[in-house]
Amino acid sequence: MNKIEKMIKELCPNGVEWKKLGEVLQYEQPTKYIVKNTDYIDNGIPVLTAGKTFILGYTNENNYYPATKDNPVILFDDFTTAFKWIDFNFKVKSSAVKLLTLIDNKNYIFKYIYYAMQSIHYATLEHSRQWIEKYSNIQIPIPPLAVQAEIVKILDNFTELTAELTAELTAELTARKKQYEYYRDKLLSFDNILKRGGVIKKLGEIGRISMCKRIFKNETQDSGEIPFYKIGTFGKKADAFISKKLFEEYKIKYPYPKKGYVLLSASGTIGRCIIFNGEDSYYQDSNIVWLEHDENIVMNKYLYHFYKVAKWKIDSGGTVSRLYNSNILNTEIPIPPLEVQQEIVDILDKFESMCNSLTEGLPAEIEARKKQYEYYRDKLLSFEHN
Repeated sequence: MNKIEKMIKELCPNGVEWKKLGEVLQYEQPTKYIVKNTDYIDNGIPVLTAGKTFILGYTNENNYYPATKDNPVILFDDFTTAFKWIDFNFKVKSSAVKLLTLIDNKNYIFKYIYYAMQSIHYATLEHSRQWIEKYSNIQIPIPPLAVQAEIVKILDNFTELTAELTAELTAELTARKKQYEYYRDKLLSFDNILKRGGVIKKLGEIGRISMCKRIFKNETQDSGEIPFYKIGTFGKKADAFISKKLFEEYKIKYPYPKKGYVLLSASGTIGRCIIFNGEDSYYQDSNIVWLEHDENIVMNKYLYHFYKVAKWKIDSGGTVSRLYNSNILNTEIPIPPLEVQQEIVDILDKFESMCNSLTEGLPAEIEARKKQYEYYRDKLLSFEHN
């Protein structure tokens, strides 16, 4: 029998009391705390949402909610039922939230109520306000104050340990990325390449720009056989597809990248690049391009690493900044002998692999800690409902 169970047995032998959330929490409408100007600034009073984004930006407007560590508030999204614990001054973007505080702080510990709410498994099935008619009627267990305090102590400690681990892993990842960038920039510098028997050429001297055939909107579907990557999904998950028949026709008639070619973003996130893995897929013309070149002069993998440090001359004259073919072809690249290229690629591949391993491991570790936390939280809050 653990400490909590012993306390429950001694303090409430007849079971734990249950209360509706609306009986322990009061709400305030956020009207006077809504930000007027959504052209956010870099610092000031944070503008919050209860969802994943959390901090939308900052403002210098007054009439903010004066939350503190001694006077916190729960920011509750009235439509999604997402909520956050807030203990600092803030404003909100819209009236779609409610501000929840304790009605009685003599019999309830506010942080305990917050943790109890986290154990509520509630799914909103319609887009409507939830607090008054539904969510506030959900019952939660209310053990004696001593038990509430012990549960809060345990969960606060667990939360702090998780935050510390996340900070340590994030710091390690940042340090590794800076180390990688330092060596990448040094290895690919013009001075270093020239010292190692290299030459300086324009990309247009070693190859030409190619791109896929234009795909029109009416030729795409939301699901299908061949993923079609647009500038917004390049390097991510495709949200459009083309038919196998159209793909096979265009692949034969028009330019198509060879496996290993480096695909480059010429708009949106300019300079983003990926190595084409040869899997059947199609790419948005003019926005996603590649350089067809002699691989006996420049290795694809060397070109991939160079793109990450290239000094692109971006054209910002129109409504959208972009990298035109002429901008790419006129960009200078330092080209060392092939054996030096291979050496540089081997070093940078190792650094990139290390960074990717940490990048992938960080969310996995955080997710594992989150599940562990949720397990113990739900176990601590699993009281019998008489």
